[in-house]
Amino acid sequence: MAQFINAKENLVVDSIDGVLRTGVSQGLARLDGYPHIKVLCRTDHKGSRVAVISGGGSGHEPAHAGYVGKGMLTAGVCGEVFASPSVNAVLAAILAVTGKGGCLLVVTNYTGDRLNFGLAAEKARALGKKVEMVVVGDDIAIPGIAQPRGISGTLFVQKIAGYLSERGASLAEVSKAAQQVAKSAVSLGISLSSCTLPGIGREDRVPEGKAELGLGIHGEPGVELIDFTGAKQAAAILCAKLFAHVAKAHSYAVIINNLGSTTPLEMGLITNEILSSSLAKKIKLVVGPAVMMTSLDMHGISVSLLPLTPRFEKALAADAAPLAWPGAFPHGKPKTIRLPAELKSKSAKPSANPELSGIIERACDVLLANETLLNALDAKVGDGDTGSTIAGAARNLKAGLGKMPLANAGDFFASLSENLTKTMGGSSGVLLAILFAAASVATTKNSAWAASLQVGLCRMMEYGGASAGDRTMIDALEPALAALVSGKSLAEAAIAARKGADATAKMTKAKAGRSAYVSSANLTGINDPGAEAVACLLEGLVNWK
Repeated sequence: MAQFINAKENLVVDSIDGVLRTGVSQGLARLDGYPHIKVLCRTDHKGSRVAVISGGGSGHEPAHAGYVGKGMLTAGVCGEVFASPSVNAVLAAILAVTGKGGCLLVVTNYTGDRLNFGLAAEKARALGKKVEMVVVGDDIAIPGIAQPRGISGTLFVQKIAGYLSERGASLAEVSKAAQQVAKSAVSLGISLSSCTLPGIGREDRVPEGKAELGLGIHGEPGVELIDFTGAKQAAAILCAKLFAHVAKAHSYAVIINNLGSTTPLEMGLITNEILSSSLAKKIKLVVGPAVMMTSLDMHGISVSLLPLTPRFEKALAADAAPLAWPGAFPHGKPKTIRLPAELKSKSAKPSANPELSGIIERACDVLLANETLLNALDAKVGDGDTGSTIAGAARNLKAGLGKMPLANAGDFFASLSENLTKTMGGSSGVLLAILFAAASVATTKNSAWAASLQVGLCRMMEYGGASAGDRTMIDALEPALAALVSGKSLAEAAIAARKGADATAKMTKAKAGRSAYVSSANLTGINDPGAEAVACLLEGLVNWK
C-alpha cells in the first residue's frame, strides 16, 4: 500500500519537524540530538511548576507529542513506530524541563515504556531531580490480567495532571490525582481492520462481517473476533462492557477516539449511538469524537470512561493550548428550529383555465410521444435517459393538472416549478424549476408570459453556467423565446427552436451536461437531446388541431 513517506527510517523525525513548523507560535521546540533523541517541549514552562512528561512509540499521533502545550504536557518523548523511546531520550526530556516543581511521568503500561521511563526516572533522581511516575493501564479487554494495557484513557491523566500543574499544585498533589485517574479510567476498542505498518504493509486478518473487539494500539489482534452488524451494535457492546467495569459514580466523562482511519461520518454516527443510549444519562462530559490516540490507520474506535469528581470535571473542561485536544463538553438531545414559515405556506388554490389546461395536456402528450426518440439520442451522447426523465415529469404534471392554479400565470409558474422539483430528476429538472420559479417572480398583471419565461431563462443560465452555443437545451429555448418576445408567432418560434436544435449537431464540444464528457467524434451529427426536446415540444404544439 502506497504511503506519503520518504524513507521509513526518517518518518518519525520528518513528521515531528512538520508539527514543529506549525507549532512555533504555540511555544513548541525540540531538543537537539536528532534522530536518537526525539523530544518536543514547551518553551514557556515555569520551573517552579510540575513538569508533566509523557511519551511512547510513534504511530499513535497526535499522542503524545500533539498534547504538548499549556494545560497539558510539558514535554513529549517519541520513539520509533510502536517502539518505546530510549532511556537517554526520556532522561533528556526530564533534565530539560524539570525545575524546582519536580516532574511527573505519565506512562502507558507496556513493558518497554515502563522500563525505559523507569530507569530514566532513577537516573534523574540520582541527579537531584524530584520525579514521580504514574503507569496507566485502562484497557479492560482482558479481565483479571496483571498488566492491562494503557490506551486512550491516558489522555484523561495527561489533561488533569496538566491542569493541576498549570495552577501551581505540588508534585505530590499532581501525582496523587494522576494516580486516582489512572486507577479509575477504563477503555475498550473495536476495529474492522488492522493497521498498515510503514514500509511493510497491512495484515488483512479481519474477515468481512467481523470485527475485532478488545484490541490495543500497536496493531496486535483483538482479544475476540465477533460478528459485526453495524454502529449500533458496536456502540452497545462497548458501552455495556465499559459500564460493567467502571466504578459507580454519579456522572462520567467519555472519550470517543478514532483509531486512525474511521471517517468523520462514521465517528458522528457512533457518537450518536453512544449518546442516545440508555446509559447516556450517566455521561456528563464528552471528549471528541476525534483522532486522539491512533494505531496508525486502523479502521476502528476506542471509548474511555472516567468517573467524575468536581475537581476532575473542572480540570477536563478547562481550556488547553494543544490543538489536538478537542475539549470536553456537555451533551444533550439535538435541538431543532422551526422551518421558515415560507416553506410551510400553502400552495395557491386550484383554479380553472380551459385554454391553458388544453395547451399543457397537449405539451405533455407531445413529450410522452417523443420519449423513445429522446432516449435514443441521449444514448449516443449521454446516459440514455433524457426521454424517460422528461416523460416521467410529463405524466405527473398531466395527472395533477386539475390541482394546479391555472387562472394566474405567476401562480401557475410557481406551481410548475414546485412540481418539477419533485418529479423530474437530474440537473435538467432543477434547471427548469429555476426557470419557472424566476418566471413566477417576474410575472405581473401586465407582463407577457413569454417575457417572464425569458427572465427565467436568464436565471437558469446564470445558475447553470451554460449559454447558447454550449450544446444544451438553451440552444433551442433561447431563440424560441426571443422570437415570442419580439411578437412572432408560435410557428415562427418553433422554426427558431428547430434551427437551434439542429445546429447542436455541428457543435463538436459540449460545455455543460453529460455530453461534456463525450469525445467530439461521438457528438458530430447528433442533436443535443435537451434542445431536441424543446424543438419537438414547440413543433407538436404548432401542429395541434
